[in-house]
Amino acid sequence: MDVKDEVDGPLSRSSDVATPKDRRVGLIYDERMCRHYAPDYEDHPECPDRVRVIWDRLNSSGLAKRLGYRARIITAISENVADSTRNGIKRCIILNAKDADDNHLALVHTKNHIDLIKSISSERSESRRKRTAAKFNSIYFNEGSSEAAYLAAGSVIEVAEKVAEGKLDSGFAIVRPPGHHAEEAEPMGFCLYNNVAIATSFLLNERRELGINKILIVDWDVHHGNGTQKMFYKDPQVLFFSVHRHDFGTFYPAGDDGSYIMTGEGPGAGYNINVPWENSRCGDADYLAVWDHILIPVAQQFNPDMIIISAGFDAAIGDPLGGCRVSPYGYSIMLDKLMEFAGGKIVMALEGGYNLKSLANSAQACVEVLLQDKPVIGTLEAYPFESTWRVIQEVRQQLSAYWPILAVKLSDKVIDRRITQIQFSSSDSDDEHEHTPSIALDGFKTVDDVIQPFANLKVNEDGQDQEATTSLPSWRSELSKINIWYATFGSNMSISRFLCYIEGGQTEGMQKPCVGSVDKTKPKEIIWKTFPHRLFFARERTSTWGPGGVAFLHPKSNNQEKTYMCLYKITLEQFNDVLLQENVSSYNLSHPLFDLTALQSIQTEKCISVEPVQRGWYHNVVYLGKEEDIPILTMTCTASDVDSFISGKFQ
Repeated sequence: MDVKDEVDGPLSRSSDVATPKDRRVGLIYDERMCRHYAPDYEDHPECPDRVRVIWDRLNSSGLAKRLGYRARIITAISENVADSTRNGIKRCIILNAKDADDNHLALVHTKNHIDLIKSISSERSESRRKRTAAKFNSIYFNEGSSEAAYLAAGSVIEVAEKVAEGKLDSGFAIVRPPGHHAEEAEPMGFCLYNNVAIATSFLLNERRELGINKILIVDWDVHHGNGTQKMFYKDPQVLFFSVHRHDFGTFYPAGDDGSYIMTGEGPGAGYNINVPWENSRCGDADYLAVWDHILIPVAQQFNPDMIIISAGFDAAIGDPLGGCRVSPYGYSIMLDKLMEFAGGKIVMALEGGYNLKSLANSAQACVEVLLQDKPVIGTLEAYPFESTWRVIQEVRQQLSAYWPILAVKLSDKVIDRRITQIQFSSSDSDDEHEHTPSIALDGFKTVDDVIQPFANLKVNEDGQDQEATTSLPSWRSELSKINIWYATFGSNMSISRFLCYIEGGQTEGMQKPCVGSVDKTKPKEIIWKTFPHRLFFARERTSTWGPGGVAFLHPKSNNQEKTYMCLYKITLEQFNDVLLQENVSSYNLSHPLFDLTALQSIQTEKCISVEPVQRGWYHNVVYLGKEEDIPILTMTCTASDVDSFISGKFQ
């Protein structure tokens, strides 16, 4: 039989699911997708090597062998030839990459969007491409971008169509650029076309005769698939499921779209499921708990005809952007649990993943599962984190009206199987402290040096702090009488996290205990307000939360932008202690960083860079107005810092 005939002919089997020995798994890879790269930015995380390392690993492991672009069957024997019968023969079918047709792109994208991506590489001027890219969020263009975008979208369609037709059991489109952030009229987040959404719409609208009427999209990329969500938000034919870091709306792509309250609209109500992690470092046990207690029960009721996975591997161990800890074993179990649905018709489309080693390891583990090999050997964390169970319960409650199986209360025996994240933090600026002038430290060398004066405090019978051996500087008494609103963004919008800066100690997701404030009184009041400022992310990690983008508020107001912020009513004395902890590891506050004179001046000047902590990341205090005639302050970077982020001077 000619190879092409075998690829195009129907599978011959007596059951809906192929046995392990005859499962046909399709792979698509095309070197032309590597022609899309960031100009003048060799270290950009979304780079050509992402797909190359996967393809090289599948070849070196015997799962695929590159023999050109003609579709053919590749047979590989287990690495231990003498024991090849134990794992059986592994077969992958290598398919040609194909360009997407404009009419298929138009199923989810506007004409202007399509025209932009189609023409961007033909621009004669590189500078013009850069100016165009600057209009969008986290996008770059070069002379290879158009071709790569069309190949990526078309290749996911090709694999999905072959699986729907029964010519493949499953498949993996090793494509870039990724797609799940791309919206109807806007590329963003490294994504030009929404590859998964295009393939899904193609099957549901252009190939109805194939009988694919319900599709489950599982997005396990560490970032929320905002684009895919919006494209199917009102569509009951598509169950969109995303598990991602959310960090209370501060993790990319930021905002409320990734919240668990976003459950769909109109006929699509209940068909949009978000599982938003509150912090980093979630691993195998956390993801599998979500699978067992949310995804699998709902999938059983939904009963999809096909599953398409937005397979981002940036939640993997060691990823520089994700900060989570999913192992190749974890990914293999997650995928294996999905194999029981839709007769095993699963299409994987590469999304993110920026640690090349973990990317290759995780992709290999998944292909082995598609081939029905045994999952890779590994160990599983004993229990999920406490915050994981909290999120699971919130999601189940939100969706219980649509999926009655989720209304069943989880037993205390299940929920009690948890661990507390042993992570610590002191300041998001700790990475900079090596360069802080010694004069700014005023003699303190370690966190213990700072804690010790606080340990000399005792509590009298009235519950008031009283000093045992050291008198507090007089400025503290003066500023303790002045209330301000501290407007927070990022992780500090979580009250449990913010209280670490007040009471000291740690909470989940932190890497060192905070010193806390001298006055440990909780905020007198908490309110929420929107401000005309842009929230953005820069830098690659913090000592507080580990890998991942760091939130900053643009110090200049812009009526075209808005950021939702949590305001805590605290004293000006407490604000000084928080300002200290956000910027340096240790410092003797014999004088206030931000005094009454500064409070008066800032209402005219709008922002003040605090000189003693200028080497910190949040040294710029910004005035945002008044609430109940009380000043509203926040801390962020300076406008010049913003320019340095844009230029690449600051990473």
